[in-house]
Amino acid sequence: MSLLNRIQKGGTGGSTGGAGGSNTPPPQEPGGGDDSRLSGMRNRNQPLVQSRQQPQQDRAYGDLKQRVQTRLMNELDQSIDPTRKNEIRAHIEELFSNILAEESMVLARAERQRLFESIVADILGFGPLEPLLGDETITEIMVNGPRNVFVERAGNIQRANVSFDDDDHVMRILDRIVAPLGRRVDESSPLVDARLPDGSRVNAVIRPIALVGPTITIRKFFKRPLTVDDLISKGSITKETTEFLRSCIVSRLNMIVSGGTGSGKTTLLNILSGFIPDGERIVTIENAAELQLRQEHVVTLESRPPNIEGKGAISIQDLVVNSLRMRPDRIVVGECRGGEALDMLQAMNTGHDGSLTTCHSNSPRDTISRLEVMCLMAGMELPIRAIREQIASAVDAVCHQERLRDGSRKVVKVTEVQGMEGDMIVMSDIFEFEQTGVEGGKVIGRIRPTGIRPKFIDRIEAAGIYLPPSVFGIGQRY
Repeated sequence: MSLLNRIQKGGTGGSTGGAGGSNTPPPQEPGGGDDSRLSGMRNRNQPLVQSRQQPQQDRAYGDLKQRVQTRLMNELDQSIDPTRKNEIRAHIEELFSNILAEESMVLARAERQRLFESIVADILGFGPLEPLLGDETITEIMVNGPRNVFVERAGNIQRANVSFDDDDHVMRILDRIVAPLGRRVDESSPLVDARLPDGSRVNAVIRPIALVGPTITIRKFFKRPLTVDDLISKGSITKETTEFLRSCIVSRLNMIVSGGTGSGKTTLLNILSGFIPDGERIVTIENAAELQLRQEHVVTLESRPPNIEGKGAISIQDLVVNSLRMRPDRIVVGECRGGEALDMLQAMNTGHDGSLTTCHSNSPRDTISRLEVMCLMAGMELPIRAIREQIASAVDAVCHQERLRDGSRKVVKVTEVQGMEGDMIVMSDIFEFEQTGVEGGKVIGRIRPTGIRPKFIDRIEAAGIYLPPSVFGIGQRY
């Protein structure tokens, strides 16, 4: 039996059995009644014994891993170039084998590989998060302290069977994420937004703000970026809606992608940005660079938090103002959440047609209301009518996405902003999701045209794009 198995079974020390420290029960006098009672007591106590053994097994494995890893770190050549990961991995494997041999640790092949991969992940990667990051079925990772790790699969949240050793272990992995970006997270700055090398979005909150311990939320990016065909096959959007949105982007209409948290706004924005023709200069502005545009002429800007002295912060609003001096054909803002909304509207109204952004809201009408509030956050005492006129003039369409009850993400409305009537902004739905039922917990329905042709159809046709009436449901029955 291997050492790790003996440790996990408690063979090296105390007992979980009866009196005297032995796992073997004391002999009994012949008698069916006593034997049956003793057997029943054993069966009732078995779950309790197993529950007590599990933390002991975890601690024993953790101690073994910590002992080997500490020696490994002390003996590892610190002069090796950290970017040459294959060479470092081979060196770690050699040292790992030598340490096990010196300490006479006999491990089964599976146990040895598990221990080695766990140590390599802690030294070179992101520790216990590595297998979760490599699982393409996982879309979100949520670390609620060292012992509680959850993941999202197909819109459903479930517990992951990985954990960290303690708060310090989580902090080491978190520092490895934020350090290459020039960001920090400590008691004086317990909140941080960051990204992984593949573009996945990371948010972290630590003590004293997070009472359960370091809390990390990772919104994963797919290894292969989603395409519009993927959204159509998943039922998130229809071919007709896609054709309409493509024509809006090509004809340089200003659009806002709205929706709630986790509804897929950034993914949809990335796909819509892919419709921008090559040859145009695109400036993207984000808190943490997530967009993966395939065009050749793209300038990516990222905001920056203040340094340890509270200076040097560069906000989204600063970047939007600066981008106007960079000769952009299109401005793509990852998300408007404050005073930058007013500068974005000004850009849309001053020759930067075809700009895109996202906004948190519950409906297209709510999106307009939020824009009004964000414009007021810019600190300028503008009358509400002037703000509404700016919005009505700048924004042409709102594409609203929702995460439904079954976890699926769908485009539920495409709405035109028609203009002003009195003091109100007039809007009309061009496409709308119609739910027809629920089967096996899955929402059934499709987004259908409302039969209304948008007023900006002449701008689409001026760009040389002619959409058939069937796209808008004219002559069709649903």
